[in-house]
Amino acid sequence: MKKIFFSSLLLFSMLNAETLTLRESIDTTLQNYPDVKSLQMKMKQSKLSHRSATADYLPQVNLNGQYNFTETYVLPANGTFHTLDDTGWNVGVNLKQKLWDFGKTTSKIASSKKDEDISKLSLMDFKALLAFKVKSFYKLMVVQREALNVRKKDLEAKKAYYAQAEALVKQGLKTTADASRFLSAVYNAEDNLAIAQASFDKARNSLSLYMDRKIDENVTLENAVLQESFNADANVQKEVLNSNYTLKIENKNIEKNILLHKSAKAEHYGSIDAIASYNHFDTLNTYDATTAGVVVNIPLYSGGRVSAEAQKVEISAQISKEQKRSRELALKEELQNLLLDIKRYNKTISAKKAQLDSAQETKKVLDGRYKEGLATYIEVLDATSQVLNAKLGLLEAYYSRALSIDRIQYLKGKI
Repeated sequence: MKKIFFSSLLLFSMLNAETLTLRESIDTTLQNYPDVKSLQMKMKQSKLSHRSATADYLPQVNLNGQYNFTETYVLPANGTFHTLDDTGWNVGVNLKQKLWDFGKTTSKIASSKKDEDISKLSLMDFKALLAFKVKSFYKLMVVQREALNVRKKDLEAKKAYYAQAEALVKQGLKTTADASRFLSAVYNAEDNLAIAQASFDKARNSLSLYMDRKIDENVTLENAVLQESFNADANVQKEVLNSNYTLKIENKNIEKNILLHKSAKAEHYGSIDAIASYNHFDTLNTYDATTAGVVVNIPLYSGGRVSAEAQKVEISAQISKEQKRSRELALKEELQNLLLDIKRYNKTISAKKAQLDSAQETKKVLDGRYKEGLATYIEVLDATSQVLNAKLGLLEAYYSRALSIDRIQYLKGKI
């Protein structure tokens, strides 16, 4: 009756266990992570900065007014000047329209658009990086869950060996050294199980913090995510260099600095503006004054400030080009190392699979030989350790390969 009760309880808990997919983990994190929201707000700031820069080429209209409680007026009378203190006020409207500044303003507007593009690319790059981190936490949970199961089975095996050894000691077929050694192995397995449980809980806690959502300890995960394979073709490097967000940002920085350099050089030539104004004065006399015309501003000498600013921006453009080249080299190096790592992990996985099959066969033989007294406890424990190490090594190889594949996907800008 107890077996039926516990079986029903286990089945109920399995049916009600939370299922968490990798895609859900990524989407939830991208939705809730605070830095994503910060970058989204910075992107809005960039859009507003572009609108602000665009306004420089639109008509500027100002309304002004002034009231004086007392003002001294000078009046000529009979060849002499007399003064009179009286109140006075005036109101007016001024309009200024930039006609031409040799591309200074248009270049600034275009450079502000590059800032907007950079903010968008920065957000996309951060999302891709965040997705890479979530994948690493999720797959670490899968690995640690599998490692936890391996450790549980290892503990069960060690307990069974200990119980078997005690029975054989009672029968006089084994010495107490056998039972003591298996008991020591049980304690060691319990310690390793606790370490595995802590490692799983740490990974679960990290992912929970990123998602801003509690993850149940018995959550169901996608174990197949570790089995993902990767076939590198000849175009993988080209794809990375064309899709990488960091390189795209460097390109935008180069374009931005070129535009700023063009704008700085245009300051040498000045600007041509159209102006118009209307003012109404009510002082000793009441009258209206209007102005309409064109203003030409040509800078003759600025102490070298304009030339220095132009040279600074030109150097910034050159720095951006060198930074892009440096980033390209770093990307190529990282990509080639990742591809080499994947090849190595593929070989490691094949070797660990073969090692596991061999270790399991050896363990079966030694288990039977130990019962017949033809093998020692040392041989049994050694065979058990080989199986355990092969299983854990296989899991580690799968996880390491998965991280390398995910890193390449990040370099491609994939989420």
